[in-house]
Amino acid sequence: MGKITHFVHQSLDGYIEGPNGEFDWPVMDDELADYSRTLTDSADIFLYGRAVWDMMAGYWPRAEEYSTHPHDLAFAPLWRKASKIVVSSTLTEADHNTRVLRTDVVQELTALKRSGAHLLLFGGSTLAGFLTEHGLIDEYQILVHPVVLGGGKPVFRTPRRRLDLTLTHSRVFDSQVVLLRHTPANRPA
Repeated sequence: MGKITHFVHQSLDGYIEGPNGEFDWPVMDDELADYSRTLTDSADIFLYGRAVWDMMAGYWPRAEEYSTHPHDLAFAPLWRKASKIVVSSTLTEADHNTRVLRTDVVQELTALKRSGAHLLLFGGSTLAGFLTEHGLIDEYQILVHPVVLGGGKPVFRTPRRRLDLTLTHSRVFDSQVVLLRHTPANRPA
């Protein structure tokens, strides 16, 4: 059986974007970049909601033009080559080896998991909440950054019900970013 891992950067006060949509605050040191690369290498498919897709598709195809950071230079070619799915009710097509999933999201993603695929959901709150409501996320990997944003987009807007989780691993990176890995309490780690 495959799985869906939700991998997201958040501020200490629980936001994935600042009050003006800014995402300039995550700290990516060498240690965290290595961890991120190991996780992305384990994924068969990168999974996105529309808003995160727009951000990623606007940056990674030409990341070398914008950045000289070693993480960016290493990840950009991997991103371009990776199989990707974007879940959107408004997007009709996408480039960069990407399939758009508009309908039957739960059934399609469940079938991919049953086929043994590891899907890595990058960030986002809408799709993460939707998948959580439907019990499709098998692991949450939350990177808590040492910053308070004071507002913005929360990690979860939904579900609007309690979900008990089990902490399976934690780690502090050199940059003081803390990784928290959780699984739903009713599933094995």
